[in-house]
Amino acid sequence: MAGDKPEGGEVPLLYSEGNVAARVALEREVRGWSTTELAERVTRAGVKMNQTAVWRIENGTPRRRINLDEALAFACVLEFPLEELMSPPLEGPDVNGRRLVQDAVDSFYETREAQDRLHRAVTAIAEHIQAHPTSSRAIHEQCRRLMGDERDARTLAEDIEGGGYYR
Repeated sequence: MAGDKPEGGEVPLLYSEGNVAARVALEREVRGWSTTELAERVTRAGVKMNQTAVWRIENGTPRRRINLDEALAFACVLEFPLEELMSPPLEGPDVNGRRLVQDAVDSFYETREAQDRLHRAVTAIAEHIQAHPTSSRAIHEQCRRLMGDERDARTLAEDIEGGGYYR
């Protein structure tokens, strides 16, 4: 039975409230959030929660129960499928290592979004130059003035002439 303890210790449950509590605590720490900040985020997601509730879920003895609405809100706020949130936390790097990975992942997506914005801007400039060929020189000069660095301005001009950032 799930709650029975054999001679070797506790039987780990594949899905349990304990897993959710451990995962919530781990992911909150990885993100550098306080229990207050997590409670505020859960509340903004539509499920009223305070700092004490988060602390009791993570540390209470007995641990505070988690209802389905709260579990769904945690999954939403932490950006995990509910099934993953309920699974045992994976072995891996310590909290600092996880923070570094989280920072790298966040930076990756921010960079991708910036590259997409750059591509849209460069494409729009290329289309403008195609419709107004006499504006090409002035646009290239404006790039050079705004960027200050000749090499960067040349790179941007090449992207514009090529019709976009992604080739």
